[in-house]
Amino acid sequence: MTHSPILTVTLNPALDLSASAPAVTPGPKLRCTAPRTDPGGGGINVSRVITELGGSSRALVALGGPTGARLGHLLAHAGIDTITIPVDGDTRESLSVTDEATGGQYRFVLPGPQWDVAEAEGALATLAQAVTPGALVVLSGSLPPGLTPDYQDRLIATVTGAGGKLLADTSGAALTHLAEGTGLWVLRMDQHEAEELVGLPLPERSHSAGFAADLVAHGAARAVIIARGADGAVLATADTQLHVAAAQVPVLSKVGAGDSFMGALTLALARGADWAEALQWGSAAASAAVMTEATELCHLADVKRLLPRSPVSEL
Repeated sequence: MTHSPILTVTLNPALDLSASAPAVTPGPKLRCTAPRTDPGGGGINVSRVITELGGSSRALVALGGPTGARLGHLLAHAGIDTITIPVDGDTRESLSVTDEATGGQYRFVLPGPQWDVAEAEGALATLAQAVTPGALVVLSGSLPPGLTPDYQDRLIATVTGAGGKLLADTSGAALTHLAEGTGLWVLRMDQHEAEELVGLPLPERSHSAGFAADLVAHGAARAVIIARGADGAVLATADTQLHVAAAQVPVLSKVGAGDSFMGALTLALARGADWAEALQWGSAAASAAVMTEATELCHLADVKRLLPRSPVSEL
């Protein structure tokens, strides 16, 4: 099935290591299982999900040092078409350890290499060449050290100037900046991030949808999505507010749920789906992802099976 071009952008990727230990306690050496190794970072995971769901994308990824080379090999093995931004310093690693006694998951994320002006300018030049008219461009994950949140304004200008549409899923100061009104096509966040932005609890889905609609009205994005965990997600545009239910499934790991949502949503939109259908695909993929262990993402068979259990309704 053909679809609009998709480009994912990961400026601060990670080599994800995941393992488990009988118990995670301070003090003694923790004897872990053999680690699973996966290419990680928001945009990379979005590309992995798109591939799993039968679509295609290109992944613009900043890589450096031996860890970056190893990450590049993993992406090639996964069949991800990669455009590399070379950077000094070694690509970061992240570690996820599951406590076998409690099921609790501990996630340790390193900061990544420091970027300088030349690397920042080089990334913009590479992005400008990679974007094609009509492309959906997904900016997901954290900014590397050395880049300030307003760098995203130049990323947006580069994408829109080349005829693309930008979808963003980030956090912290980067998310705060985007929420101030930067003209995205889609902006996604989770419930906790939304409550931090508004400074108030959002206990009901109508509250989340109302805040999302306010962000749309202030120019943050054409569509704003707020994920509410077990209560599904809401989406607001200028003329509609939608809720999608989350399928009730056993939760093994929440790692990758947001990236699975973005991958499925983006692919559905690229295939011509409306907001409701894309939202349904995103929710089914997020539910499918929490059924998998460690850093594993969603599987197509699970996503298809969960679609009917992810109904969409108007608010």
